[in-house]
Amino acid sequence: MTQHVICLHDITKVYVTGEVEVRAVAGVSLLIDRGEFVAIMGASGSGKSTMMNILGCLDRPTGGHYLLDDVDVAGLNRKQLAQLRNRKIGFVFQSFNLLARTTAMENVELPLFYSEPAVALRERHRRAREALEKVGLGSRLTHRPSQLSGGQQQRIAIARALVNNPDLLLADEPTGNLDTRTSIEIMGLFQALNDSGITVVMVTHELDIAAYCKRIVIMRDGRVLEDRMNPNPNRADELRARLDREERDAQIGEKQGLH
Repeated sequence: MTQHVICLHDITKVYVTGEVEVRAVAGVSLLIDRGEFVAIMGASGSGKSTMMNILGCLDRPTGGHYLLDDVDVAGLNRKQLAQLRNRKIGFVFQSFNLLARTTAMENVELPLFYSEPAVALRERHRRAREALEKVGLGSRLTHRPSQLSGGQQQRIAIARALVNNPDLLLADEPTGNLDTRTSIEIMGLFQALNDSGITVVMVTHELDIAAYCKRIVIMRDGRVLEDRMNPNPNRADELRARLDREERDAQIGEKQGLH
């Protein structure tokens, strides 16, 4: 097995609408190694979302070759692709995609229902509880999404992505619906997961979010415009500590002003 989790060679994706042909991805070659934390950036229409769908085996490329952990995904049928996704990849979406009427535990257990071989009930509960504890929600097991903040809902979504112990975590605009402080907390969680060895690939249009990643890939018109390392990524724990200090100082200033 190579060190490459993702190996793309000359990937294209063409959509045809009537007589119009749109090249959403136009000859992308990309290697992503184990343990990397990569941001894929680009304006609307740059091809980054199509790239994410191809990486997640949610869409097949029109041309080129894609190896995921040395497996050529082009040779897999629909059932095999679903099994590969469930075993190898965890997904985190901007809109959380939680089931509104089920608890945090039940939402996190969902991928285990599609595992082969089947996962026993007690094991599903254990793994879901561990995943929720890993994201700091061990005390919210029976809460429903409507009872939780946006940041907590995204943590449930991340726990759900982790419950099958994937090699690769794909995140599509994971902070798009979150405020600044909560975004920093979520990026801190991604950094902690990456520090533990999980490969993370994240689509974002926000430069300040991409600054947390170790590598930044910029797309334009379906091609990779720039691919560079980020030698000094922002550390979310440091930024969160600074925000806490600033808030404390502001509160102290307010109290002193009242006297």
